[in-house]
Amino acid sequence: MLRSVVIVGGGTAGWMSASYLKAAFADRIDVTVVESPRVSTIGVGEATFSTVQQFFDYLGLRETDWMPRCNATYKLGIRFENWREKGHHFYHPFERLRVVDGFPLSDWWLHEPVSDRFDKDVFLVSSLADAKKSPRFLDHRLFEPELDLESGGRMYRTTLSEQSTQFPYAYHFDAALLADYLTEYGTDRGVRHVVDHVEDVVLDERGWISHVRTKERGDVHGDLFIDCTGFRSLLLGKAMGEPFESYQDTLPNDSAVALRVPVDVATKGLRPCTTASAMDAGWIWTIPLFDRIGTGYVYASDYCSPEEAERNLREFVGPEAEGLEANHIRMRIGRSRNSWVNNCVAVGLSSGFVEPLESTGIFFIQNNIENLVKHFPDQNWSPQLRTSFNRAVNHAMDGVREFLVLHYRAAARADNEYWRDAKTRVIPDGLGERLEQWRTKLPDAENIYPHYHGFEAYSYVSMLMGLGGIPLSAPPALAHMDDTAARKEMRLIQHQAKDLVERLPSQYEYFAQIH
Repeated sequence: MLRSVVIVGGGTAGWMSASYLKAAFADRIDVTVVESPRVSTIGVGEATFSTVQQFFDYLGLRETDWMPRCNATYKLGIRFENWREKGHHFYHPFERLRVVDGFPLSDWWLHEPVSDRFDKDVFLVSSLADAKKSPRFLDHRLFEPELDLESGGRMYRTTLSEQSTQFPYAYHFDAALLADYLTEYGTDRGVRHVVDHVEDVVLDERGWISHVRTKERGDVHGDLFIDCTGFRSLLLGKAMGEPFESYQDTLPNDSAVALRVPVDVATKGLRPCTTASAMDAGWIWTIPLFDRIGTGYVYASDYCSPEEAERNLREFVGPEAEGLEANHIRMRIGRSRNSWVNNCVAVGLSSGFVEPLESTGIFFIQNNIENLVKHFPDQNWSPQLRTSFNRAVNHAMDGVREFLVLHYRAAARADNEYWRDAKTRVIPDGLGERLEQWRTKLPDAENIYPHYHGFEAYSYVSMLMGLGGIPLSAPPALAHMDDTAARKEMRLIQHQAKDLVERLPSQYEYFAQIH
């Protein structure tokens, strides 16, 4: 039986992994985190999507405990600005489409639009985001109480693969503060914390990891080693020599520059969404935390220099950017051929990364560590378990890659070389055929990327309808059907949205009370 796991690297990936292993296995597995005091975290993984709710639920953590410690806020979705044209925006919310007479409201809207804002006509959450509302009342009730994981009505924990409902929000948080919080959680539950620099990864005669050698503490031995060393991929890439498969041919954004911007949230409020603002060579993220704004320009170095990117970011932020230190990041876009090799498993950036357009960095960490628990080996080291794990991880990353490529291919914006090239760049196998099908039949469970990758059909629908670069048509059948019920349902959404906007507190009011 395997008894010891050594995690090399701390940060969000390392401490999410250690915490989850302790929540799953308790004292039946020894967990050690070896964390260098000199390696800083990337610090751009501050936005998530809604499945992260299950991670905190699995650990038994309540929002009122961890969110204030991490300056966290709610995220109802992503607000896309200037992707269709300058001045235009739409939301990709965490909300499934309602269905009337066998057809989703998006089909009915294409048949007979109610207004020029499809995202507010067919989704409830978009209006809450526009109004900067909290999804919870001041007494902590969720506006959709039947979805509340914190209500205590369930007797067991769930993982990504059991997601039967769409939770209506995710989180923004300070990644460094979350790592600190999970460090306390893990060490309180027996995780051994070794603060030292790893100088060597020692392999045995089979090519398996025997131990890691640290500068001050000597050798740290284990049965299973988890690589959380970020883009360096110290264990899987350098020591094990596992090849890296680049996504650069389809996703050219390979660089970012980030700022931490102090802001008076009491005056400006807290928008409950991540904002992705299209720029001349990429896009800028805006993530509102309780004490500051996290912002950064993700760009393609073939189209923009680091100096130009920083200048554009500072101009975008305005006077508040003056004197702030910029963090320049070179991103490795793609994935390891396999994230589990011999007795080494990569989690986080060492496994792979796509640009943070849909906030998937934390999702990939969660997906890898959940799959590791489900495929956890014994002393026989079954190759079937390893193969199944690698297949699941690769499917998730390849699926997210395809979904992100859709953002650029379907964006109507074509006002410079970067955006024009996005329409002719190579795309993943299968996406071209799906794009043609979606012109006359919107994405559904049967015609999107077929393997689990965190995104459902409604997400594809949101992007296609919002981006506006691909002509879409309603099903011909709707011309022969009565649309009374569908129009009534869209009016109901408007009524429900108006009622909630009036009754819910602002996001600032909610978190000011908690703090």
